[in-house]
Amino acid sequence: MRILYAASEAVPFAKTGGLADVIGALPKYIHQLGHRCVVLLPRYRGIRSRRVVLPSLTIPMGDSLGFCSIHEAESDSGVRVFLVDQPGYYDRDSLYRHDNVDYADNAERFAFFSLAAVEFAKRAPHAPDVLHCHDWQTALVPVYLKTLYRDDPFFQRTRTLLTIHNLAYQGVFPRTMMRRAALPDSLFDPERLEFYGNVNFLKGGLLFADRLSTVSHRYSQEIRTPEFGCGLEGVLLKRAHDLTGILNGVDYSAWDPSKDPWLAERYASDNLEGKKACKLDLMAEFEIESDPDRPLIGIISRLTDQKGFDLLLEVGEIILQDGVSMVILGTGDEKYSRFFLELQRKYPKFMGVKIAYDEALAHKIEAGSDMFLMPSRFEPCGLNQIYSLKYGTVPIVRGTGGLDDTITDYQALSGNGFKFSHYTSSELLRTVRRALEVYRNPERWQALIRRAMEMDFSWQRSARRYHELYESLILNV
Repeated sequence: MRILYAASEAVPFAKTGGLADVIGALPKYIHQLGHRCVVLLPRYRGIRSRRVVLPSLTIPMGDSLGFCSIHEAESDSGVRVFLVDQPGYYDRDSLYRHDNVDYADNAERFAFFSLAAVEFAKRAPHAPDVLHCHDWQTALVPVYLKTLYRDDPFFQRTRTLLTIHNLAYQGVFPRTMMRRAALPDSLFDPERLEFYGNVNFLKGGLLFADRLSTVSHRYSQEIRTPEFGCGLEGVLLKRAHDLTGILNGVDYSAWDPSKDPWLAERYASDNLEGKKACKLDLMAEFEIESDPDRPLIGIISRLTDQKGFDLLLEVGEIILQDGVSMVILGTGDEKYSRFFLELQRKYPKFMGVKIAYDEALAHKIEAGSDMFLMPSRFEPCGLNQIYSLKYGTVPIVRGTGGLDDTITDYQALSGNGFKFSHYTSSELLRTVRRALEVYRNPERWQALIRRAMEMDFSWQRSARRYHELYESLILNV
């Protein structure tokens, strides 16, 4: 099969979240199954190219024409990566926003990229069998293929798959963006792209893509309900037969404590001595009290309501007073940054905070913490709880989305973490205290750690699921 992945980010080129991890890994593992995979990304500032493959590509932007060039990036994965080079749209300080405000022309930027993906595909000797799109930034690709390009014989056998990584981000813009995004006025209809008086890019993709997927089985069910559907639950119920939940995998070549280059000392499930050294190193990094027996909770996250930090506003200080140390790495809402920095000021021996993103420190937190806290309000998949399992850092999570699919609540002889269901601070505190009770029993804790480290959430398993989904798509051509 020939598969073209169109996405707005991918490691190691550009990253703001889990989407980048998926695009950095999934095509590589699909390629290993014998398929021809190509990735297309915007060429953001700082992304180096190996060569120019198309000096000029014309993009039909409604009443006008746009132009870009296509570069090929350096890649050692066996998957070819191409870049849409249009400096006016992509040569900026960040991917989507500046000073916490979305770029005013995001609708144009990603409509252009979606059209560029279609035009780029047309320059290949053969059409892609599957054009795999991701989130609102490329959700217009299926719309264009079934409207502007519906009579183009080149794409007669191409099928589209749209993956929802986070339904909360939909690409909602004023109606005036329709023309600037080369969208026919006929699409501004409640049964198509209209959404409470605005145009919704993701809604268009959900309606026009041949198949839909999301990043965990539980989340595929949740988003069909008013609680998690973000206003699109009706559309998703209508497309329920075409919606599949496939859990994201983990690239263990990058996340494995037995070979992680950023750790103070490496370790494995049959020899955990190195984890003790990693804990001491982490406490020194955050300049908190180096007591190896005091339980240490780690958090790596965007500091937003979605991630459950409103619960920690209520019980974070109580957790520290229960004899716990805590380290936090992340950026996000000012109210949460202020809260955690105030806790650090009040409890400098036991609270470490870094308001930033630091890849090396993220690995150190996964290895050096005893527990990893993810009390999310909703979580499409989540990756840190899976990294934590591999590092023997016991997850404490709320049972939602991918957290529910990957974490089984602790029992004496089973379970790989601690999980609560009701979204309340009292439930969170009760679950942390259950974890602390087991932590104080070294024999039970060590058994839990080893059980967690033996879990397999590799990309090989997830890639096979996508392979089956691609095959079912093209069999219906």
